[in-house]
Amino acid sequence: MNNSEKKQAAIECLANKEGIIAALAIDQRGALKKMMSAYNSSVAEQEIKQFKALISEELTPYASAILLDPEYGLPASSVRHKEAGLLLAYEKTGYDASIKGRFPDLLDHWSVRRLKEAGADACKFLLYYDVDESDEINDRKKAFVERIGSECVAEELPFFLELLSYDDTIKDPKSKEYAKIKPKKVIEMMKVFSEPQFHVDVLKVEVPVNMHFVEGYSEEAVYTRAEAQQLFLEQSQATHLPFIFLSAGVSAELFMDTLYFAKKAGSTFNGVLCGRATWANGVAPFVKNGELAAREWLRTEGKQNIDELNKVLKETATPYK
Repeated sequence: MNNSEKKQAAIECLANKEGIIAALAIDQRGALKKMMSAYNSSVAEQEIKQFKALISEELTPYASAILLDPEYGLPASSVRHKEAGLLLAYEKTGYDASIKGRFPDLLDHWSVRRLKEAGADACKFLLYYDVDESDEINDRKKAFVERIGSECVAEELPFFLELLSYDDTIKDPKSKEYAKIKPKKVIEMMKVFSEPQFHVDVLKVEVPVNMHFVEGYSEEAVYTRAEAQQLFLEQSQATHLPFIFLSAGVSAELFMDTLYFAKKAGSTFNGVLCGRATWANGVAPFVKNGELAAREWLRTEGKQNIDELNKVLKETATPYK
């Protein structure tokens, strides 16, 4: 079995029987601590680990895979369902806001080899990228991704690249101003990292529009429905690689509506790596009332969220091969 075949076999571990990636993401670190701190100003490391483990134990029976981080997520990886695949994040959380460029960094004491030894079926790396940044900044980022891609080739481990668009001149990525330029940012960066030198196997990406500014979803529309549908289609045409959507912290309801919209537009997305849209509302019962309350929420509302998402994926996503 050659390297490509081994990677494909590993990707199969991350998809369901229909060939759709229906994965759960809880590799959040700083963002999760911030969410938990809203209910308790003093959040211990053990609480973060425990919450991740509860998510994994209760929800992976209904997911094709789970995305975790090595810092807090390894206990959660050991209690996941036996048929759920494992992606491990390779990047440090956040970025240094004092330096222009939102440069990435890798976790100390970790390598792709060590992620594989920890049980990962794939390596995930998050990159902030602005196609309109300077060539000096973007070339540094390209070299960074090339190095990770080469590591993944050497270890025969699939490389999932998560791309987040931005523009330093616009501080609010949820603003109407950013909504106008987001499609170009998302689509063009997908073209860049679909090039063979990066050795990316699956792209994890934003939807190409802000659905809050699509006609029919808001009184203050930036895109007509027809324009938004065309942008979803252009996104699919921008890459030959499998690509999956991230939920970007929107509600479960809006995320599922978005997937139906994408399907109607002709998008050929291959699944999701869905995080907060699935489990965010479970943070409050966990922090306020402890493990039993969290399990109750996960077994009811949490399971309902993921069951409904799986139903939507069955009707909208395209098998990755």
